[in-house]
Amino acid sequence: MQEVKNSHIEHLLCIAIDLESYPSMLELVANYPEISVSVGVHPNVDEGEEPSIDKLIALGANDKVIAIGETGLDYFRSSGDLNWQHRHFRNHIHAAKALKKPLIIHTREAKQDTLRILQEEGASEVGGIIHCFTEDWDFAQQALDLNFYISFSGIVTFNSTKDIQEVARKVPANCFLIETDSPYLAPVPHRGRPNYPTYVRFVAEQLAKLRGTSVEEIAQQSTANFYQLFNMAR
Repeated sequence: MQEVKNSHIEHLLCIAIDLESYPSMLELVANYPEISVSVGVHPNVDEGEEPSIDKLIALGANDKVIAIGETGLDYFRSSGDLNWQHRHFRNHIHAAKALKKPLIIHTREAKQDTLRILQEEGASEVGGIIHCFTEDWDFAQQALDLNFYISFSGIVTFNSTKDIQEVARKVPANCFLIETDSPYLAPVPHRGRPNYPTYVRFVAEQLAKLRGTSVEEIAQQSTANFYQLFNMAR
């Protein structure tokens, strides 16, 4: 944590990926007021405890929990009959609405179904984050219309991600976030190696370059956006 503080990072959000490891994650961060958590089941997790609406609401009622997810759809790593993915996704949205907490959305090769389910289930009531954004400007516009923020990871620093960089240029200043998705997707110049929360500054530097502004402005704006989305006092 000291290294994080030395990097002027005020708050961290640890993302849940299943219900089995959630209790230990919560226990690990319990004594750190500068770390919050989410509760949810990643769309590639098809084993373990079913993320029922009631279960998600019960776990998500904890004050340490500021978001529901990571949830969504992933047609890249999962195949076959994916009705269970859709069911899990809808359950998370229902729970988020009941708790009035934002959603953290994962979507991969499933953008149309992701948007359709968000619309059908009224996810705009709570909004949230399109986490680790990998889509194009058309998708971003539709997500913004549903009250979702666009969150950029180290992927935006890769030379090959021109569509994502276009979105980074165009997204309104009050609608973006920056993230690491650590330990994955380390940004340039650390690409291919383990990622760390302190590397978020490289994402900020890339956004500053793309948007023609300063790193300080990106840091201030993304921080303000985080507290606004999660209705948190600084």
